Amino acid sequence: MSLSLKKHAMPEQDAKARAKNFDEVALGYDAQTAIEEAKRCLGCKVPLCRKGCPVQVNIPEFIGHIKEGKFADAAAEIKMVNSLPAICGRVCPQEEQCEKHCILAKKGESVAIGRLERFVADYSMEKGEKLQTIEYADDAKKVAIIGSGPAGLAAAGDLAKMGYKVTIFEALHTAGGVLSYGIPEFRLPKEKIVKAEIDMLRQLGVEIVVNAVAGKLFTVDELLEEEFDAVFIATGAGLPHFMGIPGENLNGVYAANEFLTRCNLMKAYQFPNHATPIHVGKNVAVVGGGNVAMDAARTALRLGAEHVYIVYRRGEAELPARLEEVHHAKEEGIDFKLLNNPVAVIGNEQGWVTGLKCIRMELGEPDASGRRRPVAVEGSEFELAVDTVIIAIGQGPNPLIQSTTTGLDTNKRGNILADEETCATSKPGVFAGGDIVTGAATVILAMGAGKKAAKAIDEYLKNK
Repeated sequence: MSLSLKKHAMPEQDAKARAKNFDEVALGYDAQTAIEEAKRCLGCKVPLCRKGCPVQVNIPEFIGHIKEGKFADAAAEIKMVNSLPAICGRVCPQEEQCEKHCILAKKGESVAIGRLERFVADYSMEKGEKLQTIEYADDAKKVAIIGSGPAGLAAAGDLAKMGYKVTIFEALHTAGGVLSYGIPEFRLPKEKIVKAEIDMLRQLGVEIVVNAVAGKLFTVDELLEEEFDAVFIATGAGLPHFMGIPGENLNGVYAANEFLTRCNLMKAYQFPNHATPIHVGKNVAVVGGGNVAMDAARTALRLGAEHVYIVYRRGEAELPARLEEVHHAKEEGIDFKLLNNPVAVIGNEQGWVTGLKCIRMELGEPDASGRRRPVAVEGSEFELAVDTVIIAIGQGPNPLIQSTTTGLDTNKRGNILADEETCATSKPGVFAGGDIVTGAATVILAMGAGKKAAKAIDEYLKNK
């Protein structure tokens, strides 16, 4: 039988139906489809796919177990190095990482590594498989982790398995960081997936303290002085960027972070059953072209907007969002206004948004990022009639910890300076990783940093 050069399709909700609900879009493989997809794996002696994985999952090994129908063994193989497989299987950009290096991708489509990871992680959850409880030594050293996003959770899992007593301090009222406040329910179910994977870490003995704002309730210095032997800062990039154009202070203008947090974490999509309201007009413009912009646009649609526009200053080839997210947005009816750049938000006398003034762009020579630089077309201004504008052009680090920690070096953007391999900062015993160091990036890269930090903290404490 010849090897198929195409992945097995992922079952999905119908586009028209899902645009009106918050249920998960992708429905996952069944067992037979997973086995058939696993059979496409060539089992390469030198698995290039693994080189593309920031957390170094043994990909051919876990796929080999799926081929044989040994799903529990596949899940155990992944969990040896990845504490959050059900999350990674859903939101990692596999097409730019493990799948990009798959040999099959040279002739056709790569093995669907992410879909297979999701399948075995979900199988493990459905079977109620438990992690082995860790027996901690009486004199086990203690590590504080600030932030419960992907970097913090990955570090916590590894450190707990090494025998350290780990406490995570989370500023918000729910653990998960961007997994809880940023990524919508229809891409990453909170109760079924995020909470379940975090509860697995609690099974290992990881303590999670919520409503604990580092830099306000306590400082990094106080943690080191009073109880902990090392600290890992993993606070992410939660401070939104704005464009600095007229009208951004009008009612009806949101930062994407605020919009998504109100909806995802504070359950505005279930109002009035939950107490958080959210204003979404009939016509919504989302400014930006990344995954956060796609999430905001698709969320606005589900909240009842009639027309939702993505306004992006470059063309489709330059969109930084995952191809899958762009494809889903288009299927659901999001209108892409490409090669357009906002120059002002228009409002009425009552201070509410009535429109977004834009200028058409054309692509010039490549800039420092390698993408062709957008150039304004003189005299091409026009107004898009909207009553809500969501700014999704990136976010940066909150300065609270940096400003309250002595001897902690940062760069001009406020990101903490840390060694790329060890995550060590300029302050002894303090490590940092994920978006607080790199700026906004992906879940899996943050997890990779968390794993590096855990290894380095282990070496530091053993040699201390």
